[in-house]
Amino acid sequence: MPARVRVSPKKFKIQRRLQVELPGLGKAGALERRPYPPGEQGQRRKKYSEFGLQLEEKQKIRANYDLREEQLIRFIKEAKRMAQANWVDALVGLLERRLDNVVFRLGFAPSIRAARQLVSHRKVLVNGKIVNIGSAVLDVGDRIELKPKAYENQVYLYSIEAPRLPLASYLKLEKQTIGHVGTLSEIPTLEHLPFPFESGLFVSYYSL
Repeated sequence: MPARVRVSPKKFKIQRRLQVELPGLGKAGALERRPYPPGEQGQRRKKYSEFGLQLEEKQKIRANYDLREEQLIRFIKEAKRMAQANWVDALVGLLERRLDNVVFRLGFAPSIRAARQLVSHRKVLVNGKIVNIGSAVLDVGDRIELKPKAYENQVYLYSIEAPRLPLASYLKLEKQTIGHVGTLSEIPTLEHLPFPFESGLFVSYYSL
């Protein structure tokens, strides 16, 4: 039986603080036993300012996709260049098409960080060629698979048997003789975010 993948208490703490399950961080259940924020004041109802609410939406994006602030800013600038009127939709399209996220969403790894390790360790092929940059943005029609030996890895075996999320509608997954191959079939949009998200608050935060 494949080995189970552990999730650090820090990742559960992030989700409890934001009061939302963020699938990109890995295993589900962060809110099951303690459905309130961490800390002594956690069980008390907290009042948020408008800025506080905006900040939480930003933190959801950063935490789920495991991004530094400068990385997120770079993607936002690119999204605004692509679609000024609806740049959040364009941003989600970019973030969901990142190679590390696609490897995760295909069920090849239990979290985005684990998927990024597969990529950086040169275990992932895009259209038959090794790509070792997790932030690489894929195009429609790109085929994603692992090196043959990577399909024997315990992390892959556990993940493909019990994926963190159902397969997203913008992806296709086919079984091969050894392992699986995924295809990006369309550009993801805001509706493909795997967690609750208030885009208006996010836009307000980055409106300056």
